[in-house]
Amino acid sequence: MAIRVLHVATGNVGRIALSQLIEDPRFELAGLVVSDPAKVGRDAGDLAGLGTVTGVTATGDLDAALAAARPDCTTYCAIGETRLREALADIERILASGSNVAASSPVPLIYPWGLLPDRMIDPIEKACEAGGTSLFASGVDPGWVNDLLPFAIASTCQRVEQVRCSEIADYATYDGGPVMFDFMGFGRPLDDLPRMFEPGILAASWGVSLRMMARGFGFELDDITESYEREPAPEAFDVAAGHIPAGGVAAMRFQITGVSAGKEVLVIDHTTRLRGDLRPDWPRPAQDGGSYRLEITGEPSYRVDVCPTSAKGDHNHAAIAAGAGRIVNAIPDVVAAPPGLRTPLDLPFNTARGVFAAALPR
Repeated sequence: MAIRVLHVATGNVGRIALSQLIEDPRFELAGLVVSDPAKVGRDAGDLAGLGTVTGVTATGDLDAALAAARPDCTTYCAIGETRLREALADIERILASGSNVAASSPVPLIYPWGLLPDRMIDPIEKACEAGGTSLFASGVDPGWVNDLLPFAIASTCQRVEQVRCSEIADYATYDGGPVMFDFMGFGRPLDDLPRMFEPGILAASWGVSLRMMARGFGFELDDITESYEREPAPEAFDVAAGHIPAGGVAAMRFQITGVSAGKEVLVIDHTTRLRGDLRPDWPRPAQDGGSYRLEITGEPSYRVDVCPTSAKGDHNHAAIAAGAGRIVNAIPDVVAAPPGLRTPLDLPFNTARGVFAAALPR
């Protein structure tokens, strides 16, 4: 029997997740919630860009949608970076209503322990208990690049000394303005510090992955450090999200490092450009546009380059699709899991059952 799913949000991640929910026979789309009044009343197939009629129309009322749909699971893809408390409140209501949640945000829910205070975690746990539900949050980075991939490769090693997870990408075609300009600070003067580079924010945002990796590998981190560099635009130019003035930030590199016993053992390294010619001395991707890289120093040592591509878009679209696929494909395991906050350390290893083309109904 298909799993009934309520879907929330149709932005960059949500639109792709919605299209899989419509087309994947494992799921029955039971409802759709949007925040943009202009989308209310439109068919889910239209908002997913599929050009099909599903008979499921969008509403702006989350509570009404939960009551009408009575979903087994809700996919929550609303933005969380700029509205953490509101997003947490949404998820609490969903969980308490009796619906499990697979979410792409807020990022702290990937592994909140050691980051969020108990007063923010406890209501989520209580909502899970009240609804008999579970919650799983994931993405790309933070997400499967920092947990699924390193755990799988490191499991072949006799000894591991350091794990480095890198994203090396050109964001010129990414149209997420609030994240690009408001959170990351692209286009701003170098003396105008965005929220992402305020002290502690990098460590908080990616510390969820570092702490999860440490727990999976069986040790504790003594400290998490952060550093960053930014490069101004030599002249003005435009990108998908908007205008970059001369002197505005057009490239950045930042690192978040987990320290144990005085050694830098876990590193998350991001190099983000809006033009490929900027800072050629920084890491270069393994394919045009962008790639992810896992480097393990140990015995044996590894360098693994992951080069996402898509028939529906460029490297940025492919990366977003990977994050959306991670949460949608987790739905059966999330529904089957015991109540509570769940992570990749709790859920079964996902073997793409139900996804492989040869196994799909003909």
